[in-house]
This record gives sequence, structure tokens and C-alpha cells, in this order.
Amino acid sequence: MFARIKYILIKEFIELWRDKWGRFRLIVPPIIQMLIFGYAATFEVYHVPTIVLDLDHTQESRELVSRFTSSNRLNIVSIASSQRDVNNAIDNSDAAVALVVRAGFANLLRKGQSAPVQAIVDGTNSNTALIALGYVNTIAAGYAQDYTADLLQRTTRLQGVRQVQVTLEQRPWYNEDLNGRWFFVPGVIGTLTLVIVVNLTAFAIVREREIGTLEQIMVTPIRPAEFILGKTVPFFFVGLGEVALVAAVGIFWFGIPFVGNPLVLLLGTTLYLLSVLALGLLISTLCSTQQQAFATNFFVLNPLFTLSGFSFPITSMPEFMQWMTYANPLRYYLVVIRGTFLKGVGVEVLWPDLVAMAIIAVTLLTISILRFRKSLE
Repeated sequence: MFARIKYILIKEFIELWRDKWGRFRLIVPPIIQMLIFGYAATFEVYHVPTIVLDLDHTQESRELVSRFTSSNRLNIVSIASSQRDVNNAIDNSDAAVALVVRAGFANLLRKGQSAPVQAIVDGTNSNTALIALGYVNTIAAGYAQDYTADLLQRTTRLQGVRQVQVTLEQRPWYNEDLNGRWFFVPGVIGTLTLVIVVNLTAFAIVREREIGTLEQIMVTPIRPAEFILGKTVPFFFVGLGEVALVAAVGIFWFGIPFVGNPLVLLLGTTLYLLSVLALGLLISTLCSTQQQAFATNFFVLNPLFTLSGFSFPITSMPEFMQWMTYANPLRYYLVVIRGTFLKGVGVEVLWPDLVAMAIIAVTLLTISILRFRKSLE
């Protein structure tokens, strides 16, 4: 048995080594995709095009506008002279945010009253709009706090009263700079591995079936289970290599810290690879041509990506979709890889996710092997 499996393994590794284009696809595209995702995928929004209309023209209003101008979150593209300029900028998508300081802004502040500032946001892209509003609120709140503190300091100095303030002191854990890239890059490792390993497994077996060599192999003494092991084990090691490759790019290029135990990450990666290998094998049993495998991969991988929590919070999904995510191995692997990379947690914390991936792997492998044997009959 082991001798027959050994020869299949040797055959698969020789085919991978001889396929120059295949070697290229296993190395260069993942690195390129890792770089693209690492730079492009982020929740942070910078340089939001903004137009400002200052109808007050006072020192206070100019200081407030300077706060927005100096922020790298907002990019002041124009200073409007009328409300019509603001409307045209929003309608023509020249600006995503418009700030309007009404006349009398400074007088209200000097009287100790609330002085409203209007923020008009293009809600076409709701995500950018909400984030931009958050930036505007933060800058405006900072200005109001500084102005209030200065006003209190002047009045209490005259009255001889000691000034008392309550300040909020932030202390982020695990990601002190709140760098969104630290959250996304470990997730990219899981998504790229999913796409590469599933494609390799599904196309390899379907290709054997399409060109007619699968039937020739099956008339030899080799058994179906031995053939499955010989076909999938090489892709398991390829998957480990892919994880190591893209993880190295994340650590050494993007500076993502790894503070956990490598053995815990290896255990989680092993269970995850077994799950996605079984998924690729299942797809191969359902398809007879590579074109069908490509279409099926597209149909399966996109929902797995969407329901993984990689970019969309699972808690924000409808309840029935949240239940669907429990069958997604990528969901659990993202918890494992982010937990080991950023938090340094161990098996005592990650064991529910590891057990879930083990159950998914055993279930999918069993179904795939039974389905594969049936497809050979």
C-alpha cells in the first residue's frame, strides 16, 4: 500500500516540478495578490475629497477649518463661496463631504452656547460616508474640547476657581496604532490559501478524468483510497508552502508581528488545509471537465469568502446567514491565524475553532471519498 502511494506522490511532485507555468502560478501570483490586498484592503479612509463653505469668516471659524485642512483623513479640494458651489460639488462627485459653517458661529461660541456645523455627506458609498462622518465628528469634538478648555481657563483664572476636567485615555491592546493592515494581512493568508489549494485539488483530478488517464490508473492494482491520498497529499505540502510564503511576505514586508506559538499555527493550518483539500476533492467528484470545475469553484469560493468574516462582520449578517458561517472552515481559520499572529493565544483559547475545523475536515473528507468511489463505478 505505502509503496503504491509513494509512487503516486513521486509522480505528482515530478509533474509539479516539470510544469514551469505551474511553478510560476504557485509563487508569483500569490505574492502579487498579497501585496495588492495588503495595500488596498483596509477599513481606513484617507484623503476624502471635501469642500468647505465658511459663511462666518471669523477667527474661530478659520481655526476650525484649519483643523480639517491639516487632517490627512480629509482633503480640502475647494473653498466654496455659496451654497450652490456645495451642491454642485456633491452632485458632480467632486467632493464626498461638504462642511458648512453658518454665520454667527463665533458669536454662539463666545456666549458659551452650542454652535452647529453642517456636514453634508454623499451617501452613495455608505461605508465611506459613515467613516468620513466619524472623522468629522472627531475633529469637531477635539476643537470643541480645546475651545471649552481655553474658555474655562480664562474664566476660572479671573474667578480664582480651580479647573477640573475629565479626560478619556485610550489604551488599545494588541494593535496599539490601530493599524487596519494588521487585521487584513493575516486574513489574506487564509483566503489565498483557500483559492490556491481548492483549485489545485479540483483541477488536478478533473484533468486526469478529462484526458482519460484516470480510467487507466484505476485498472492498475492501486485502490481508490490510495489514489486519493497520492493526489491530495502533495497539495497539502504545497498548501503549507503557500502559507509560509505569504506569511513571510506579511511579516517581513508589511511588518505584521507574530507573537504566538508556531506549533499552534501549524496545527490550525493543518486542519484548515485538510478541510479545503476535502472541498476541492468534493468539487472534482461533481465535475467531469475543467470548465465545470472552474465554474463550480467560482460558485463555491465567493460565498466562503463573503461568509468568513474577512471583510464583513458576521454579527451584521442576517441570522440564517450567521448559521451558515458555522460550516465555513475559513471562518475558524481567520480566528486562529489572527489570534496567533496578533494576540499570541494558545490552544486553551483556540480549541473550539480547532475542533470545528477538525469536524469539517473529517465530514468533508468522508463525503468526498464516498462520492469519489461512487463516481468511479
